[in-house]
Parts: sequence; C-alpha cells; structure tokens
Amino acid sequence: MTSPRAKRNLLPRIAFGGVAGPLIGLVLLCIAFSFASQYFLSIRNALNVLDQVTVLGILAIGMTMVIIIGGIDLSVGSVLALSMMSMGWLERMAGLPLPLAMVLGVLTGAACGLVSGCLITFARLPAFIATLAIMSVARGLANLLTDGRQIVGYPDWFTNLATVRHLGFFSVTVTVFVVLMIVAGIFLRYRATGRNLFAIGGNPEVARLAGIDVRRYTILTYVVSGALAGVAAVTLAARLDSSQPSAGLGIELDTIAAVVIGGASLVGGVGSIAGTLIGVLIIGVLRNGLNLVGVSPFFQMVVIGAVIALAVTFDTMSRERK
Repeated sequence: MTSPRAKRNLLPRIAFGGVAGPLIGLVLLCIAFSFASQYFLSIRNALNVLDQVTVLGILAIGMTMVIIIGGIDLSVGSVLALSMMSMGWLERMAGLPLPLAMVLGVLTGAACGLVSGCLITFARLPAFIATLAIMSVARGLANLLTDGRQIVGYPDWFTNLATVRHLGFFSVTVTVFVVLMIVAGIFLRYRATGRNLFAIGGNPEVARLAGIDVRRYTILTYVVSGALAGVAAVTLAARLDSSQPSAGLGIELDTIAAVVIGGASLVGGVGSIAGTLIGVLIIGVLRNGLNLVGVSPFFQMVVIGAVIALAVTFDTMSRERK
C-alpha cells in the first residue's frame, strides 16, 4: 500500500513531471544569450520567439499525451502537411468556404490519428512502426493532392490571424497555443481521464485490471494528437500564407525533443504540460539565440541534438536511482 508521504510526493511528479531542471536550463540560456546579443532581452524578440514556437508547441501538446501513455508519434509532421494541403485543396479546388475547409483540415489530422490508434490497438503494431507507416502515407497524400505544388494566397483575414498582434502583444494563433496549453494542463492535472493516461503509461496491464479501457484511451490519445497536428497546420498556413506539401519535414523530432527535454519519460507514465512548455521554449530560445549570434543552422542541429542526448541521459539516470 502506498504511504501518505509517497502519495504526496507522487502528486507533484504527475503535475509537473520534474520541470525544475529544464526551467533552470531555460533561465541559464536566457542569461547567456542576453550577454551574447543586445537584442535578445527585448519584448519584440520575446514575441518573435513565441511566434516561432507556436506550431511546435501545439504539436508538443499532443505528443506529451502520447508519450505519457508510453507511445510515440512519428507522423505529426506529415499529418500537418496533409491537413494543410487538404485545407488548401478544399478551399481552392473544391470551392468550400475557408472556415469549413479549416475545420475539415483539422478533422483530416484527427482521422490520421484514428488510423494510427487502430493500427496500434487492433493490429497490435508497435507505435513506432504504425506511426512511421502513417508518416509515409500522409506525406505521399499531401503531395498527391496537388501533384507536389503549393497553394498560395489566402484571404487577408486568415493571414492576419498570425500576423496582427492584438493589444500589441499576442496574435490569434499565439493565443490559441496558450489556451490549448492551459486546457491540456488542467485536463492532465485535474481530470480523472487525464490521470488515467499516467496509469496506462505506468503499467497498461495494471491499468486494464483497474477498470481503465486502455484500448479506447490509446485510440483517443492518438486522435487528439492528430487533431492538434491539424490545428498546427492551420496555424502554419496562416503564418506562411500558403499550403506546402513539404511543410513539417523533421518537425516530429523537435516535437519529441521538446517533450523529453521538458521532463517526460520515453517509457511512459511521467510528463507534464508545464514541462513541455519549457522544453518548447528551450528549443525556441536556442534557435533564436543562436541565430542572433550568427551561428550556422547546421551547427544549431548539432547543439539541439546534444541537448536531447543530455536530457535523455538525465532521465535515464534519475530513473535508475529510484
């Protein structure tokens, strides 16, 4: 039986997923870049960082839930591209109103997540293989819709969602990102259904014996991840004023990195939205700061890879000590 003290210790772990280390790392990065560049600690640059991490952050919300249940989703970048191209094709080729096309684009992402979830639960494919297959299929379909051509030129009101800062601070897309973070954080922290995800990630068989429908929760988690990829697609299309079949290439790696850097465990059962937000900001600050000091984009990949390796190493060492 779990002691009252252990229960008290478990609650912060579930709520915050060990964000102290990543938060310290984020603060140290900000201090270092503030000395390296006079432009870093400006409000304008801070808002630029938020704009730059919005798409990654929305994807990372869904990835957090997937990793908490012990899964992985390699398809989010390709699903983003397919959702983006579906929205553009429906608006431009099928003649649907753009708001309806936006909704259908999000539903396209949700449908991809549904297929991934069914492959994992019913076909019993490993999550890595199932989402790898969807990654290839979705990217192929994204190119097939327009024969690899991008769709350019959306209405001004649509692009204004990502470019106009209301009250001088937040655009609509950044506001959507912040709201989604808050809602997801409340869901994982306070809702029984959210807490069940941690139980599934901790031990699926024990969760099943405790009365949790592991199969249904797994499918729904991947559906949410796919739907959020659709939301990210709409956000990116507004920012770029176009739909591109090559969008999101490699972003699944940054998404997984943000969640892991934020304290989530790849074996499942541990993670938090607060930690993911910090992980997203670490990647955003790293990229922004390295750009400001003139570091090559190729070397930036080396730095971010090293940060991922360190984060996973610390996660492994902390679990071995317990």
